Amino acid sequence: MRVLFCGVRGSTPAPGAAFVRHGGHTSCVALSHDGGPPSLVLDAGTGLQNLSRHLGDQPFRGTILLGHLHWDHTHGLPFFTAGDRPDSDVTLVMPAQGDPEQVLERAFSPPHFPITPAQLRGHWRFAGLDPGTHSVEGFQVTAADIPHKGGRTFGFRISDGRSTVAYLSDHSPVAVGDGPDGVGEYHEAAMALAHDVDLLVHDAQHTAAEFPARRHFGHSTVGYAVGLAQEARAQTLALYHHDPSRTDDEIDDLVAASKGGAVEVVAASEGLCIDL
Repeated sequence: MRVLFCGVRGSTPAPGAAFVRHGGHTSCVALSHDGGPPSLVLDAGTGLQNLSRHLGDQPFRGTILLGHLHWDHTHGLPFFTAGDRPDSDVTLVMPAQGDPEQVLERAFSPPHFPITPAQLRGHWRFAGLDPGTHSVEGFQVTAADIPHKGGRTFGFRISDGRSTVAYLSDHSPVAVGDGPDGVGEYHEAAMALAHDVDLLVHDAQHTAAEFPARRHFGHSTVGYAVGLAQEARAQTLALYHHDPSRTDDEIDDLVAASKGGAVEVVAASEGLCIDL
């Protein structure tokens, strides 16, 4: 399995010189089989534009799997040139919550945006997903509800039969308890998704010092992500969903401070490609 990070910021894009190295686009990760083109995309933030650049002149043919429907995870859809073309073939899947196309239209239609999802070019389908294990684009995908403020949110566990990735982009573990360190419980759903994975991609929006004033935002700390990775015996942790004000140098400092434990810790960055 190849994991390509296309957008790694949370909440809103972060333009500017201080954010160039790790990137300023919002959440989007693309998965592919054995060096083939990406066929499964996790979230559709503004980083989706980078996937179009990666595909060159080729259309996208595959599935976009949304963990939830906040703007920073859907904002890239109408700017996804590899999907908005006559020869594309796209299935967009979101946590089940009514008619999926109508739910998406609440923020993706006039007067909020010039077009509706149905007006994207190519062959688009919209579907809801229930918790459980599903076959998607040749991957085994397990979806589970995880706590996050402001709408139903899934975490995912994805396997190609040889390697496994867990993706918890937006996670508020204090919603189910403060846990041993006061930053959230290592609760059953998170542990099951992350158990023994090769790569855990996890929300790391806050530092421990910031967290008391921001715990109601619905995100995790860097320390929680490291602790969960260790408890679940993940091999590598990619700190993800970086705060939009967090500079490249500050992210580097957080990674450096997280080194030396049982889990390899890296910073998710635009263009980072991990072969598992």
